[in-house]
Amino acid sequence: MPLIKHLTVEAGLKAEQDLLASVCAGEYEAGVLFWQPTDRALVMPRRLSRLAGFEQASFELAASGWPILLRETGGEPVPQSASTVNIALVYAPLRSEGDHGRIETAYRRLCEPICDLLTQLGGVASLGEVEGAFCDGRFNVNLNARKLVGTAQRWRQSQGGQRPVGLVHGALLVEYERESMVAAVNRFNVLCNLEQRCLADSHIALHEAFAAPDFFERLSASYQELLAPLLKP
Repeated sequence: MPLIKHLTVEAGLKAEQDLLASVCAGEYEAGVLFWQPTDRALVMPRRLSRLAGFEQASFELAASGWPILLRETGGEPVPQSASTVNIALVYAPLRSEGDHGRIETAYRRLCEPICDLLTQLGGVASLGEVEGAFCDGRFNVNLNARKLVGTAQRWRQSQGGQRPVGLVHGALLVEYERESMVAAVNRFNVLCNLEQRCLADSHIALHEAFAAPDFFERLSASYQELLAPLLKP
C-alpha cells in the first residue's frame, strides 16, 4: 500500500473527514493520512462562501483552472494541486492532558516532526507568520524564513461525547508552483474585496531546497512514534 494516496482534492478532503469519523466512532485510536491531489482546486473554509463576490469568484477561478472547494477546517484560501502533499493527523488526546492548551499541543504534534526533519536535512526550520504568505498563521512551518506548510485543525466529540478528537492538517508545498498558486489566491481576494495580497517569494517548495527522496517515509515513522503513547495497550 503506497504511503501517499493520490486522490482528487474533493476525495482527499473526504478521506480526512472519514478518518476523523472513524476515530470518533472508536474504530481507531489515531491515524495519519498522507495524500497528494490529482487535480487542482482553491480550498477555503465554508464561511467564505457568504462573501458578496463569491459567486463571481467561483466562476472566474473555475474557468482559469482553479475551481473552489469548501472545507470544514478554518483559515483562508489554500491552493491544492499535485505540487502539494497533505498530512492529516487524527487522534484523541490522553485524558491526563486535559483541555488546557489542546489546540497548541495539536499544532506542535503536527509541526515539530516536520521541523526536526528539515533541520536534519540542513535547513533552518521555524514556526510563525510570514509576511505575504497565503493562509498565514502562527503555526506555519517555515523553511529558511519562507512558508513551506500551512496548518489548520478541527475538533469533534467522540460518539457519546466522552472525549474530544482532533483533525490537524498540514498542506506542504513539494514542487515549485508558487506563482500560479499566489495568482489564484490574489484573484479570489480581489473579486471578494479582501485586502490581503500574497507574494510568491514568501513561499518555498521542499524540492527547491532538498531532493529528500525519503522525506515522507521518515516523517511517517516520526508520527507513528509520536502517536504510540496515545494508543490503547
